[in-house]
Amino acid sequence: MNESANLAQVLALPSHSHHHSHQYFQVVIGLQGQTEFDIQGQANLVGPGQGCLVPASAGHAFTGVGRNQILVINLADTQHASLQTKIEQLFEHQSYFKLANQSQVLVNALCQEMLTKPQDTMLAEACANTLLCVLQNHLAQSKQHQAKVTRLQMEHIDRYIQQHLQQKITVAQLAGCVFLAESQFHLLFRQQTGLTPHQYLLRKRFNAAKQLLAAPQLSIEQISHRCGFASQSSFTSAFSTFYGITPARYRKQAS
Repeated sequence: MNESANLAQVLALPSHSHHHSHQYFQVVIGLQGQTEFDIQGQANLVGPGQGCLVPASAGHAFTGVGRNQILVINLADTQHASLQTKIEQLFEHQSYFKLANQSQVLVNALCQEMLTKPQDTMLAEACANTLLCVLQNHLAQSKQHQAKVTRLQMEHIDRYIQQHLQQKITVAQLAGCVFLAESQFHLLFRQQTGLTPHQYLLRKRFNAAKQLLAAPQLSIEQISHRCGFASQSSFTSAFSTFYGITPARYRKQAS
């Protein structure tokens, strides 16, 4: 990504990993598909409506996962005191975030405008400044929301897991779907469910796998992929450890 600073661009990331740093702040927002970022050792997937904040001079790696599209906003130091303050306040937040639906609609609308006139630098700068203000306000509201949350909305978490069951799901992504910082989410989740997010997610994968194993339509390899396991062998190993029985034997007993 060799974008000029202080501009907004819509682009796709290559499927091979890159690593670099730059002297300006950068905001990345997912539009289509998924991309993977690692910002100073904090790795996460970024999908539609999700994003990350890359501090100036911070080493970061990035990779596109299949067909993808992202919005990149580059924020150089500015002489405008109010705008510089917003940039500094924005980057006080955690590296990864998830936008509310209303903000996602605005992001998509501005991106469509930029795509129609990709050479219009004045439009790109106007969109970047607009999105900076919206994002800064959104994250400030999210921080206030986090302070008030005492109980998780598990239906939102379950819906997110169901929609992304075939994919890698991180704790940061689960926290993002209920607009919480990862540390606060982990604490509330353990208090509310008695499980860690990883244990809960693994049980969701196993429950889905058991339902599919009870029917003959899919092979065990297909089931392992559909339930988010890296391979059939990793699925068989995890399932056998958890239930004391292989998926194949479970299928035979269930039928």
